[in-house]
Amino acid sequence: AVGSFDVQVYYRLPGNCSRWVLSDALLADALQVLKLPSFPAVPFVSKEPTPLELTVPELLLCVPSLGLGVWYACTKHWVANNALGIAFSLLGIESVSLGSFKTAATLLSGLFVYDIFWVFCTPVMVSVAKNFDAPIKLLFPRESLRALHTAAAAGAASKPNFAMLGLGDIVIPGLFVALMLRYDVQSNFKTSYFQSVFWGYVGGLGTTIFVMNYFKAAQPALLYIVPAVLLTVAAHAALRGEFSSLWHYQEDHVAQQEAEEAAAAGKAVEPKKQQ
Repeated sequence: AVGSFDVQVYYRLPGNCSRWVLSDALLADALQVLKLPSFPAVPFVSKEPTPLELTVPELLLCVPSLGLGVWYACTKHWVANNALGIAFSLLGIESVSLGSFKTAATLLSGLFVYDIFWVFCTPVMVSVAKNFDAPIKLLFPRESLRALHTAAAAGAASKPNFAMLGLGDIVIPGLFVALMLRYDVQSNFKTSYFQSVFWGYVGGLGTTIFVMNYFKAAQPALLYIVPAVLLTVAAHAALRGEFSSLWHYQEDHVAQQEAEEAAAAGKAVEPKKQQ
């Protein structure tokens, strides 16, 4: 059993809640796949029709999901914006795997430099974040909710003042956090790198917020988050004497792909030797 509170919340709570709410029979019925008419092929996108399949929970969630989208499209309310932004972030973290620690470290290091350049050296990033009205960022009111409601009721012409966090500052480090969680799962939780990287991310984000409010200026969040997560995990691994093992860590699908490529390359070399 894992005693860590943060791992329980992040990894086990959704599954426990589903078991409490649904009986085995009801769960089996709910997860039945409903086949819908296929989506026709789209030129330059898909050559064949795309089959559409939904489970019962997904079908039931279509209505509130559509309502959320309509609410955002009609009002641009910051709560709807954040709900969509969080959904996009979770989908991105769930759908993408970095594959190996080396890939993750390289990606984070490159985006560390990228974020600094586009925020400090050009006005592009800040201008897009402020003026592009889409759920590509999370919004946090700098004023009280009562003040926002009063201003909206009075029809104030000025826009409310929001602090912003780009989805990239959630998804990119989130992929690394998820990678470390899978590493712990693979070791049957004999390691606890997830806890280190999780609290490293919290510390890096907290530092970003502090510096932003202290200097009253936009900050590249990855400037603080990337060193926080990488150095925290590296220090943890070094203290345990596992840095080499962690550095060479690859997920199963990556190792399998490399083995298949090596086998294919070996088969291609053999005929040449025979000739």
